[in-house]
Amino acid sequence: MKQLEENILADGVVINPLIVWNGVIVDGHNRYHILQQHPEIQFTTYEKQFPDRYAAISWICKNQLGRRNLTPQQFKYLIGQQYDAEKLAERFRGNQYTSVERSGCGQNVHNQNPERTAEKIARENNLNEKYVRRAGHFAQGVDAAEEAVPGIKQEILTGSIKPTEKAVAAIAKAPLEERPALVQQLRQTKEPDKPKEKPTPKRSAAETLQAIQDISDNMLQSNGEIDADDICAELEDALDTMIFRWDTCLENNKELRSACRDGIRSLTDKGIQYLKEMRRTT
Repeated sequence: MKQLEENILADGVVINPLIVWNGVIVDGHNRYHILQQHPEIQFTTYEKQFPDRYAAISWICKNQLGRRNLTPQQFKYLIGQQYDAEKLAERFRGNQYTSVERSGCGQNVHNQNPERTAEKIARENNLNEKYVRRAGHFAQGVDAAEEAVPGIKQEILTGSIKPTEKAVAAIAKAPLEERPALVQQLRQTKEPDKPKEKPTPKRSAAETLQAIQDISDNMLQSNGEIDADDICAELEDALDTMIFRWDTCLENNKELRSACRDGIRSLTDKGIQYLKEMRRTT
């Protein structure tokens, strides 16, 4: 945000308009905060039209999902928010269609889309449908935790604490009076002690290596009882996260892909060997 402020001050104007809907900013919050500190800076707004608040939320999520620097937790939260918003939108519009049909007014113009909400979002983001559904429960848990203990949302989404997806989702299902204690349990999740390793030389694929480390960290976390379905869900989540991070890193750095070809091949060979061994021993 500091760099953004410097760019705006250097230009003397906010080049990109703030996008608003019904007087609410849906894109450009950081620019707006900077403008409050520098009222002399010129800016423009663009009024975007949405059929309802659910469509607005879905658009915001899609827009944010295009950012490069999302943590896996932020990405999952946005997917979950989009899923919940589009489910509510379908339900709301479905109720409207039902009311029209019952009143006998007009024609049935409801577009019966055979593709379910989770399937559509999964296809759009190259994800598994189960991941989308779990992301919805995760997002609900994050919001419930934030209502119980303000500030916890930032800790979860930035990865400063790494509770399991199941532990976060459980908060939304718990009675209101029990939620603060459950949030404190999330904060007690700590990284397991690891033996010190010899420093490795820097590679041009540093972001890819960090993605693999993030996945490993997530898989090591445990909070409460876990069953076979939870284990499979955690492993699937780790795999989906890895695929997303690899695709994002390589897509956003196409010009460097050939320069780190050897490193990428070495990493893929390592991954293939691991998965072959896992299949053999499982």
